[in-house]
Amino acid sequence: MPPVRPMLAKSAKKIPPGMHYEAKWDGFRVIVFRDGDEIEIGSRNTKSLVRYFPELVAAFKQNLPKRCVLDGEVVITRGGRLNFEALTERIHPADSRVRLLAEQTPASFVGFDVLALGDESFLDVPLAERRKRLEKALAKASPPIHLAPATTDVELAQRWFTEFEGAGLDGVVAKPLDLLYRPNERLMTKIKHERTADCVVAGYRLHKSGPVVGSLLLGIYDDTGTLQYVGVCAAFSMARRKELVEELEPYKAVSLDGHPWAQWADESAHEGSRLPGGVSRWSAGKDLSWVALRPERVVEVAYEHMEGTRFRHTAQFRRWRPDRTPTSCTYEQLEEPVSYRLEDVLK
Repeated sequence: MPPVRPMLAKSAKKIPPGMHYEAKWDGFRVIVFRDGDEIEIGSRNTKSLVRYFPELVAAFKQNLPKRCVLDGEVVITRGGRLNFEALTERIHPADSRVRLLAEQTPASFVGFDVLALGDESFLDVPLAERRKRLEKALAKASPPIHLAPATTDVELAQRWFTEFEGAGLDGVVAKPLDLLYRPNERLMTKIKHERTADCVVAGYRLHKSGPVVGSLLLGIYDDTGTLQYVGVCAAFSMARRKELVEELEPYKAVSLDGHPWAQWADESAHEGSRLPGGVSRWSAGKDLSWVALRPERVVEVAYEHMEGTRFRHTAQFRRWRPDRTPTSCTYEQLEEPVSYRLEDVLK
């Protein structure tokens, strides 16, 4: 019974051998529940997405077993490529708008795991067996319901990693064949074409040219539940900077009371620490004032690598993530490089 959180993945640079491989889809991760005419589409953070995808509700009733729980991805295609922006347009308060978009840009579902059929739970069943049951469950399914391609051939998976990018896919997901289904645990491996991270936007700085957004201030939650500053996202066009001011206006904090970075307003807090807004030999003379936002919006950014707990260079805006909650933006999602000693490098 809902809610159930999906099993998650950790990042890796290379495709590991000897596993089950699938493409990594660029959409909304969902757990789909069907019990007769009752359909529930649970998001990654367990919120219901039913009202946003009415065309899939009808398709699930036609194509899925009468009682089942499936793990998969909701995607939208435009011009032969996956289009994440079209998905975000669906998260709209007006039902009339949602239904219009459902006709203009209908969504599809790609199933890649099964959690239950009938009265039988598969959480403790190895992936290899779950895959067989999934193939049988979706054997007669037709678009917009699809079975995710899968292979145990690592060379084919490598080819997918290269070729599928042209269709807008993110990369490859690798899963041990004996993997049991464990909700909300990072037991799978994802290999993406670039390093990305989901961050909380908790403020912004104005651009030197005027009252437009210069950079977004990014945060990630540590294991104590504290929102740590990790860097900035910048390099917007001037038109986009103006748009961001309007987009972020509803999230402006009335005061710093309760804001996770309220201490930035205290000059003494910057002594001996690297808080944004603090003067350093690189920032002397610059205006480092900032506009506080309620930490409610999540953005996906691309980054090169980490320096300690922060981005080494300015991150690049990729997209808003309305399907993610701020508290889900933790350091666990980041790729952790293998430890190496400096003295070994210098030898």
